[in-house]
Formats: sequence, C-alpha cells, structure tokens
Amino acid sequence: MERRTNHRALTDNDTLGGRISLARDASALSLVTAAKMVGVESDVWSAWENDRSEPAHAYMETIAASLHVSGTWLATGFGPGPRWPSDEALF
Repeated sequence: MERRTNHRALTDNDTLGGRISLARDASALSLVTAAKMVGVESDVWSAWENDRSEPAHAYMETIAASLHVSGTWLATGFGPGPRWPSDEALF
C-alpha cells in the first residue's frame, strides 16, 4: 500500500526517523541546526533520524513545527508533510 503526502510517495516501510530525516532535508536544515532549534544535541537528533531512539512525546510538536510539517504527519505519515522548494512552483 502506498500513501502520498504532497507529491512524495511513502510506503508501509517508512518510519518516524525516516519522516524526520525527509522533513529536515525538505526544510534544507543541517542536522546541527535542526537539533538546536528543538533544544537537543546533534547526536540525539541523529539517533532519531536513524531509528535508534524516538523523541519523547513532548518534543513531537516542536519537531513538527521546526520542520514545517504537521504533528500527525510526523507521527503517522498521514496529513500535511514536507514541502520541497520545487513544490512552491505548484502552489
């Protein structure tokens, strides 16, 4: 089964860490910058992106806001996901 967020397809194999990484890439943020925005060390952020750990629930909305995605999309893959710079031409 394939899900779509904007025009990027996600599969059932997508993970929270994968969505964090995808959204950070779409936002053109470095790992260090994203971590600072949320108030964690870069090794913590890296562990989230690589599915070695998950962010505490208290961080989820802050992460979503800093990456310009909905909290629902970040947690589940459904809802408004990342917008890539090339998406701007579509809207």
